[in-house]
Amino acid sequence: MQLEPLVRRVLAPNPSPYTYTGTQSYIVGIGDGCAVIDPGPDEKDHLLALDAAIGEEHVCAIMCTHTHRDHSPAAKTLAARTGAPIVGCAPLVLDDSGPRADASFDRTYEPDRVMEDGEQMTGPGWTLTAVATPGHVSNHLCFALEESGALFTGDHIMGWSTSVVIPPDGDMGDYMKSLERLYAREDRVFYPAHGEAVDKPRQLVRGMIGHRRQRENQIVRLLGEGPHEAPDFVGKMYKGLDPKLHKAAEMSVTAHLIDLEQRGLVARSGKTWQTI
Repeated sequence: MQLEPLVRRVLAPNPSPYTYTGTQSYIVGIGDGCAVIDPGPDEKDHLLALDAAIGEEHVCAIMCTHTHRDHSPAAKTLAARTGAPIVGCAPLVLDDSGPRADASFDRTYEPDRVMEDGEQMTGPGWTLTAVATPGHVSNHLCFALEESGALFTGDHIMGWSTSVVIPPDGDMGDYMKSLERLYAREDRVFYPAHGEAVDKPRQLVRGMIGHRRQRENQIVRLLGEGPHEAPDFVGKMYKGLDPKLHKAAEMSVTAHLIDLEQRGLVARSGKTWQTI
């Protein structure tokens, strides 16, 4: 789908309760050369769709926002086909105890160039600037398209749901700081890896910050009633939630609890949390 003159979107066939309709890859540039952002899962049908969208264009770069395996595994195959370098986030592999198969880390990711915050990748008529946004994972980057005011937000901000923050690598304190950073920007539109484009970015970010603060206040209020273990919060805070998502909710609660602990507001003894 053509989203604007410099941006096309290709949807991967990997829908799930955590990926919504699937992971979205973006092609930036047209004519003399392009960049592919978040090439997605290494699946035949998706790679064929990318090939069809790219056509005869020269691929200047394959860029990854982070290394969850619904985002970066196709980079290696696409690089072999096109000769393009893999650039973007740093490699990161952890033993992920998270709730979803698609959230585990891509062990095949080997970038030719790691982009630091503020560094740029350029091609014919386009410039992409790395914006460091740790929180969802520590190596997460967004990419700003300088020519149009678009920001490719990966999983940091999605168009259908809040992002899951899963410890130990997911960090709620960093995630909130990254949200504040994006709120201070003046991007025209967000293109997330999951969900539709966001045409009122600052309004959405403000709402997300408020939502996270509301969740934090709920946790503190419940701890005021007595000690809790992390799973105890889910039924009280997420009424009517699909049972398939309970583990993800528990992980987000745990991320909030760890952040509150680091700020000296709560303490834990074994698996039990309480206010100080």
